[in-house]
Amino acid sequence: MSASFTSGWLDACLPQARAGAGFDRTAFTIDWDKRQATCPRGDTSTWWSPATLRGTKAIIIKFDKETCRPCPVRAQCTRSKTGGRTLSLQPRELQEVLDHARLQQGDEQWRAKYGTRAGIEGTIHQAVAVTGMRRARYLGLQKTHLEHVFSAVALNLIRLDAWWNGHPLDRTRVSHLARLDLSLAA
Repeated sequence: MSASFTSGWLDACLPQARAGAGFDRTAFTIDWDKRQATCPRGDTSTWWSPATLRGTKAIIIKFDKETCRPCPVRAQCTRSKTGGRTLSLQPRELQEVLDHARLQQGDEQWRAKYGTRAGIEGTIHQAVAVTGMRRARYLGLQKTHLEHVFSAVALNLIRLDAWWNGHPLDRTRVSHLARLDLSLAA
């Protein structure tokens, strides 16, 4: 059976979970063999169905509204006024891999390794934005290689100039809300 849902694709989008004041998907215990989920208060789900969400296979888990309605921590779990909590999961194998990867992201060693990757991605972004390296301007391996060498030299000169003059390589992105806050403070 396949269902198509437009709401709740990622539980990370749940406002309570984003604010750190509610229950995200990790607060629920998933029993894959029984095809049931258990909420933090011990109630079990009543509906488990394979679905397709935005073209991706998923599993939709629902809790009975009669169980959720009188729950004292309902506001931390769902914004729905009439229905119960709904969870969206990836298929079992993928979900277990994702859970393991997210668990590793809390490790300081992982963050240090990711910081290196972020620096490399910044360099690639600068190369694409400044020199247009996504497409070669010339045909032939030798000419393309020469273009890449010139692009690398140009990037090194830009970075040296920024370092010598004390300028940051790129400005940090400021959200619209932060800009509004800054303009109101001035």
